[in-house]
Amino acid sequence: MTDDHKMDLTYDVRFHKMEVYKGKTKTTYRPRWVVAGERFGESFTHVKLARSFEATLIAAAREGVPFDKKSGLPAPMARKLYSRKWFQHACQYVDVKWPHISPGHRRGISETLTQATLALLTDQRGRPSDDEIRVALHGWAFSKSARKELPVDQAEPPARIAKTIEWLLTGTVELSQFDDAEVVRSVLDKLALRQDGKAAAASTITRRRATLHGAMKYAVELKLLQRHPFETVSWTAPKHEEKVDPRVLANPEQVRSLLAAVREIYPSLEAYYACMYYAAMRPAEVRHLAKPHLLRLPEEGWGEMLLDGSTQQTGQTWSDTGEVREERPLKHRAKNSTRRVPICPELVAILRRHLEVHGTGPDGRLFVTRVGRFGRVPLRAYCNPVHPNTLSRTWAKARKKALTEHQFRSLLARRPYDLRHAGVSLQLNAGVPATLVAVWAGHSVKVLLQVYAGCIDGQEEAALRRIESALGLRIVIVA
Repeated sequence: MTDDHKMDLTYDVRFHKMEVYKGKTKTTYRPRWVVAGERFGESFTHVKLARSFEATLIAAAREGVPFDKKSGLPAPMARKLYSRKWFQHACQYVDVKWPHISPGHRRGISETLTQATLALLTDQRGRPSDDEIRVALHGWAFSKSARKELPVDQAEPPARIAKTIEWLLTGTVELSQFDDAEVVRSVLDKLALRQDGKAAAASTITRRRATLHGAMKYAVELKLLQRHPFETVSWTAPKHEEKVDPRVLANPEQVRSLLAAVREIYPSLEAYYACMYYAAMRPAEVRHLAKPHLLRLPEEGWGEMLLDGSTQQTGQTWSDTGEVREERPLKHRAKNSTRRVPICPELVAILRRHLEVHGTGPDGRLFVTRVGRFGRVPLRAYCNPVHPNTLSRTWAKARKKALTEHQFRSLLARRPYDLRHAGVSLQLNAGVPATLVAVWAGHSVKVLLQVYAGCIDGQEEAALRRIESALGLRIVIVA
């Protein structure tokens, strides 16, 4: 019986007299019935079991429950018959989602399903430890690349996790048990915790709940569940608002000090961080940046760049190519989409200096791994994009060098990504229309205003003046 079996239901059910067969050593009892013209029967060695089974079928028919033509059973019983183990379903859900999502999203789904599986284990003997299960699931079972595109029950796991995978094939609950509200609640409670048992962040819980919701929705689509389990459970997730904390935003002078510190610590990365601030670019977009993307870098005035993709540091487990990085389209955009971004004069000067002093990698990429000693002679550049760990370490050193002790211990520009937040906020506070900022930053207007709502300040007086001008009135603004 295939996992993706879809039941063909009917109400055409008739029952015949139970058949009794007396053999030499034992007697068997066989309830008989007909579903849409097809004969069915089930043999029992105890008359009470046979009568109980028959009574269940008759009660279902009297209550108007449809019967499955293939198995001859009432729909709820057939659904349990066709149900699969949670482990197999989770693996198939990974395979279905895999071609359509980014490597980072793949990793997130794997982490969520791994955590959920730990709440859905049976009490079978020989259960592996939680750590062994995490390694087997997150490193192999929930990675289509690691399984070499094969279904989990056909792929050959590495020897070190083979016993764990063998146990998991039968060691998780049936998917049909999600009809039990207690099972659903136990999984949701598990997703609300970190590995150390402490409460997870609200954003993490929201993301995990969305992943589990998708896995359950897929089960409903396959008719393995009659309805979505979340409909039967009253479980409230912690509130999560995706808004930028204004405390992380550096002002222009602080950013200039940080960039100056980077110029002393790792000179070829100054332009990298500058792009995140002045052009509000995502880290992966900056890592993808090559000389052909810089359309105009005039000696004076504004320039322009054309972005056409991003370079994701994925790890071999989550990429389609088996490489540790992957070239991807712009976030939430079609494969061949592009985005034009203006380059302010300050960033133009930094990029021109970068090209003059440091050049590019052999493939024209601006920010690549470099080997050598800092000095007047440019470091030898390679094709590999600069590694995220290098970026994090350099930024931590720059913060230590450029900020006061109090600022260093605060949230101010704690991560390189906070430069993008500061750049977008700067544009909004300068009065640039949100529609234009959204285009330049690669956001939707809705998300832009939702995320940066708490970072827009100082525009009230200007807004009142515009209203005053439109109405032709004189308005006195009280401080």
